[in-house]
Amino acid sequence: MVAAGYRGLGYAADTMEQPFANGRRNLLAYPEKRPLIVLTSRPPQLETPFEVFNDGILTPNDAFFVRYHNAGLPNSIDGDQHRIKIGGNAVGAPFALSLQELRSQFKPLEYVAVNQCSGNGRGLFNPRVTGGQAGNGLMGNARWVGVALKDVLARAQPKDTARQVTFKGLDMALMGGGDFVKAIDINHAMDGEVMLAYQMNGADIPMLNGFPVKLIVPGYYGTYWVKHLSDISVIDKTFEEFWMKPAYRVPDNDCACVDPGTAPAATRPIGRFNVRSFITSLQDGAQVRAGQQLVVRGIAFDGGQGVREVAYTTDGGSSWRSAALGADQGRYSFREFTFPFTPGKGAYDLRVRAWNRSGQSQPMEATWQPAGYMRNVVESVKVIAV
Repeated sequence: MVAAGYRGLGYAADTMEQPFANGRRNLLAYPEKRPLIVLTSRPPQLETPFEVFNDGILTPNDAFFVRYHNAGLPNSIDGDQHRIKIGGNAVGAPFALSLQELRSQFKPLEYVAVNQCSGNGRGLFNPRVTGGQAGNGLMGNARWVGVALKDVLARAQPKDTARQVTFKGLDMALMGGGDFVKAIDINHAMDGEVMLAYQMNGADIPMLNGFPVKLIVPGYYGTYWVKHLSDISVIDKTFEEFWMKPAYRVPDNDCACVDPGTAPAATRPIGRFNVRSFITSLQDGAQVRAGQQLVVRGIAFDGGQGVREVAYTTDGGSSWRSAALGADQGRYSFREFTFPFTPGKGAYDLRVRAWNRSGQSQPMEATWQPAGYMRNVVESVKVIAV
C-alpha cells in the first residue's frame, strides 16, 4: 500500500543541548525524528549526533540528517496522488509516473549507500567560512530500494541530442536562488546505479528526507540527492542555473582547495566524495581506564572505489598499524573497522587514515576552500588514560 500522506511539519517542544567546537547547539525532535542538532530551523538543517554512528553500519531513519536549501517545504504529500513528470526537449515520449507505477512496473534496485552533505565538517574549517556550521554529522548510511533511473528514462525515449538530465522536487524557493534544480550528464544518468528510491532502511522514506521519492546518486555529495522528486527533464545542453552555477562549485584542481583567504582561478561542479574515516567509539576528550584493552571502532567510506585499508595511530602519527576491516556492505557503504588499544596512564592522540582501492587517501593537514566543502582531513581524537 502506498503511503497516503503526511501530517505536517510541527515539532516537539522539548529541547536539549550538545557542545560543539564553536559553542553549544540545541537538539530538537522534528516529525519522524529523534532529537537532532539544529543548525537552522527554516529551512531545516538537522545534524545527526555523532555517537549515533557507533550504533551500527546503517543510520536509523529517525537519526538521519536533514538538509534543505529553500524554506518553501511541502506540509503534506499524498503518496497515492504524487506524480513524477519525465520530459524535456531531448526525449521522444514524455510521460508521467505514479508511485504505484514506479513500484510495480520496473525491476527493483537495492543497495547500501552513504548520503553526505557537501558541507559536512564545515564548522571545523580554520579560518572559518560562511554557511551552515556543521560538525561531522551531516552524513548517514542507508539501504535504499527503488528503480534504476535508466529504466525510467528509457521509456521516455531519449534522443541522440540528450546531454544532461535535470531533477526538481516539491520544495520551493521563497527568496533568491530559485527552486532547487540539479543536473547530471546523460551517461551518468544511464549508468544503472542512479536510483529513484521509494524505501529507506525497509520503510517509506521520512518526509524530511524526501518522501515519497528521492533521487539517489551513489558516491556523490548530497546536493544531487533531490528530495520529493517531481520533475525529470532530459535536455540538449549543459544546465547552468543557480544550483549548478555559481552554487556548489569547488576549485578545479587536484585537492579542490586554495590557500586560506584566496579565491580559486577556476571552478567545477562538486562531484564524488573524497575518502574519509572516523573513530566512532571514543569522543575527543574521553577518559579511559589505564591497563584495560579497548576495541576501538570506526567507519570509513569514499565515492565508490571502496575502502582498501585503514591505518591507525595512538601517538599522533609517529607510528601506524593496520586496522581490521569489517564486512563489506558494498562500495558505496560505510565500512566498519576496529583496532585494539591498551593504554598506560597518560594522554593519547588517536587518529585513523583510510585508502580506497585507487590509492586515494586523506591529508594529514586540513585543506581549505571558501565554500567549506569536502573536508576530509585525518581527525584527531585525544583521550586520557587514568
